[in-house]
Amino acid sequence: MIEKKIEISMLYDFYNQLLTAKQRDMIDLYYNQDLSLGEIAQELQISRQAVYDTIKRTEKILYDYEKKLKLFGLFNSKIASIEKLKEKVLQLEEMIELDSSKKELKEEIKMMKSLFDELLNNSIL
Repeated sequence: MIEKKIEISMLYDFYNQLLTAKQRDMIDLYYNQDLSLGEIAQELQISRQAVYDTIKRTEKILYDYEKKLKLFGLFNSKIASIEKLKEKVLQLEEMIELDSSKKELKEEIKMMKSLFDELLNNSIL
């Protein structure tokens, strides 16, 4: 359940401007402010079932946006590439401290350049 809450919150961060004000409010209240369906219904003066239906429909819309636009997936891919680069920099730093050969250092730098190229080539321009 926690994973879904995080996922919906992240999708909301990416796509909230594509939702109606009513959809934004309900998703924000439910997922980000952790209000119950009953509390949201009371605050918005609608039925609990209407809140539930709107939230479920909006979740589907958010997943559909991600399926088509893939912004969240691209973001996660970029984060993974940056983490790989950080790891490579740390490895390179360690190799320098251990007085590794120039050949080994050049190979690490070559791999880092490749990761940078991958990161830059997959960017949305």
